[in-house]
Amino acid sequence: MKFTKMHGIGNDYVYVNCFTEQVRDPEQVSCRISDRHFGIGSDGLVLIRPSSVADFKMEIYNADGSRAKMCGNGIRCVAKYVYDYGLTDRTDITVETDSGIKTLHLTVENQKVKLVEVDMGAPILIPEEIPVDAGAIKAAGDGPIVNQPMTVNGKDYRVTCVSMGNPHCIVPVEDVDGLKIEEIGPFFERHPAFPARVNTEFIRVIDSDTVQMRVWERGSGETLACGTGACAVAVACSLNGWTGDEVTVRLLGGDLRIRWDKERRTVFMTGPATVVFDGEIDLADFAS
Repeated sequence: MKFTKMHGIGNDYVYVNCFTEQVRDPEQVSCRISDRHFGIGSDGLVLIRPSSVADFKMEIYNADGSRAKMCGNGIRCVAKYVYDYGLTDRTDITVETDSGIKTLHLTVENQKVKLVEVDMGAPILIPEEIPVDAGAIKAAGDGPIVNQPMTVNGKDYRVTCVSMGNPHCIVPVEDVDGLKIEEIGPFFERHPAFPARVNTEFIRVIDSDTVQMRVWERGSGETLACGTGACAVAVACSLNGWTGDEVTVRLLGGDLRIRWDKERRTVFMTGPATVVFDGEIDLADFAS
């Protein structure tokens, strides 16, 4: 299987061009190749396929083999791949995902994609559509879960819940750098309030234009970046009045610029995508 290792500010995946390659049992393949000691090493597997409703289709598998609906960093890398590797010569493309069709604008320098702006669509705030069991979180009332109390592993937090194709729980903390995310992350991910598990963003608002974030992703653990998570953080911060509608989100792997256009009811994410290396692997070596 020929592949390309790519990352969006440290959120790394193995990308396979399924116009020319065939991947059987992608769940198992993702588990094996994602291993950072015995495989290629990645946060998961992304398959680039033909689409009957968009220019391209993206399928995402987490490092544990579970299927992801959307990945903001991953879709930027898909855009760079299809342009840099000659699958398209257009700088505006559409990509089919499990959370809908996304529109992307490519900034090209020296015949290579430098930045990608993604129309991530409208944030989902209705609890049952995220999905979230609001009764397990909210003190009282209906509507969006914004700055509501929640107890996780015996400790009280204030949470805001947003979906950007994937469910997210945004949690302000005093010390993002010193947070023992590997201890608390799994308790959020598998909390009974989240029937489909959840991605958890632990944040600190630096100023009205800047937010620091670390993320625990369902199925992958802590990653250096999460595009849908950064979008959810921007929406959450705006809803809480902590920032404006456009912010820079600082992640371990780098910065993303997020803009929530409330009039157009969509969130725009802009950031880079990087090719690490191309390779070929014999999947028979990973047979059980």
